[in-house]
Amino acid sequence: MTTTATHQPPPLQWVGAFVDERVREIQHGYLQDRSGAVSTLAQLRRGAGKTIADAPELWGLTLDDRFYANAPRRWFTRYETEDDKKNQERAENAAHIALTLYAVHQQSRREERMHQRGPDLGAAVRRMMPPGEIDEPLRRRFVQVGTAHDMPTLAYRLREVVVMLRRDAVPLDYGLLADRIHHFQQPGGKKDVRALWGRSFHASSARPAEAPDAAPDTPTETETDEDTA
Repeated sequence: MTTTATHQPPPLQWVGAFVDERVREIQHGYLQDRSGAVSTLAQLRRGAGKTIADAPELWGLTLDDRFYANAPRRWFTRYETEDDKKNQERAENAAHIALTLYAVHQQSRREERMHQRGPDLGAAVRRMMPPGEIDEPLRRRFVQVGTAHDMPTLAYRLREVVVMLRRDAVPLDYGLLADRIHHFQQPGGKKDVRALWGRSFHASSARPAEAPDAAPDTPTETETDEDTA
């Protein structure tokens, strides 16, 4: 008897863990056709391709108390530094961008979970290409994401790729994407994230299959009555 090796996704950091939990709640409600989740997804889509500063209408919708409960404690004390403030903005942007992109990805997909633990951006893009072949226009679009010079450009280019992922019903790990976006903004982070995305693109056809996402999309105790209406 032989066993098939599986590739375990990397553990999520606190920003990615928040996004994973939040998206699972929305996804669970949307697939159950619950009015609160359908409305939330529609509102979140309006912020896709934008930074959190450019989408003030979504304040309080993308981020909630859980996000700040898991943030470093010094952010909200007199010991907060300028670097802490920058890191807070980076984390907020990462979660906001990932959540709004998920809203685009899940749109009109009523029976498929477009958020699943495991697939990194490069691997998801590679899945849209024929086996053993490189789709050059798609590859260039992917490369443009990695060469984004600022957050508005990164958010916009990621949205372009997510629209194609939705078209082909290819899932993506939005918790992992949030962590990648968070790290992308750190000093030296762009180079690291480009390498990770590129590696996942090239390795996706050669490495073992991703382990199935066994975690259910179940609402937590924080889900509101509106979400379960």
